[in-house]
Amino acid sequence: MRTRQKRTTRLGRLVVPTIALAFLGYLSLQAQSGRYGLDAKAELTATLALREAELKRVTKEREAMEQRVRLLHDGTLERDMIDERARRSLNYGAADEIVILR
Repeated sequence: MRTRQKRTTRLGRLVVPTIALAFLGYLSLQAQSGRYGLDAKAELTATLALREAELKRVTKEREAMEQRVRLLHDGTLERDMIDERARRSLNYGAADEIVILR
């Protein structure tokens, strides 16, 4: 013989689905706008593109600087380059030179 210990109510049947629905709503909201959600992914992708462009620019600048340093080594002194750097540092120009301002 089967006995019933509790009386079931209509609201009691809705507790578990309500909690599950609220939990799924929370997860959906976090998936869209949370810290690791789709909106954050778009921002991170944009930031990554900016950083990669900056890295490319800095790498190019570094290679140019390394090239200039290579030209200043003892074995490969470029007189024109040293003259240019000295004139730029000392703010000096000869009387017969034409100065083009940037």
